[in-house]
Amino acid sequence: MMAQNLPLPPDIQAISGERPLALFLDFDGTLIDIAPTPDGITVPPDLAARLTSLAEQLEGRLALVSGRAIPDLQDHLGIVGIACAGSHGSDCRAADGTPIGDEPDALSDEVLHEVGAFAAANGFALEDKPHGTALHYRANPELEEQGLAFAHALALQHGLAVKRGKRVIELVAQGADKAGAVRNLMQFAPFAGAFPVFVGDDITDEDGMRAAVEMGGFGIAVGDRPSENAVYALANPAAVQQWLHL
Repeated sequence: MMAQNLPLPPDIQAISGERPLALFLDFDGTLIDIAPTPDGITVPPDLAARLTSLAEQLEGRLALVSGRAIPDLQDHLGIVGIACAGSHGSDCRAADGTPIGDEPDALSDEVLHEVGAFAAANGFALEDKPHGTALHYRANPELEEQGLAFAHALALQHGLAVKRGKRVIELVAQGADKAGAVRNLMQFAPFAGAFPVFVGDDITDEDGMRAAVEMGGFGIAVGDRPSENAVYALANPAAVQQWLHL
């Protein structure tokens, strides 16, 4: 269903007043506006403090679940004391930085070389991550078909998975998704036994929403897009921040 046909979510204070609430939030396109390049985002200087305050209100049951690597998130936010799952859930850490689950190996030098050479030859912007690599084509949307064909062929050859986002194609280890991040975090305090809500704007967020639904919660889609797993929608990051009372 298209997100614009979904209702607004109930007030967050009403939800958390009924039962312990666990919030899982995507970053780009959900908490902040998407930029033409990954480094071009504008992060409000007090966003980290506001998120930390929200996490305290939820007794620690707040996690950022992003396609970005955790060090990248920290560079932009300077945030500590909040659980994070980076690289599409492949790197999951508790609020104190303790790893949760097994950390996957980095992509091989052979794969990184092939992707780098392809990006340079075909006009993609390359983003290397600790547990994957990404081909951005926001400046050239017509590159999508060529990028997908290359990524799927390489993934098949090396036993990897392809993740799609808004004008980005990523190669990651098999099993790295946001559903795994939600399930991992929900096994441990303070998340265990809480009511999970996943908020996200992109295709990869559907995995996180699906896991939230499986555990008795729900998903909130951000922006005007189709969603198979959301039951509520918010128009944009500004609406998300307003709903969160940030």
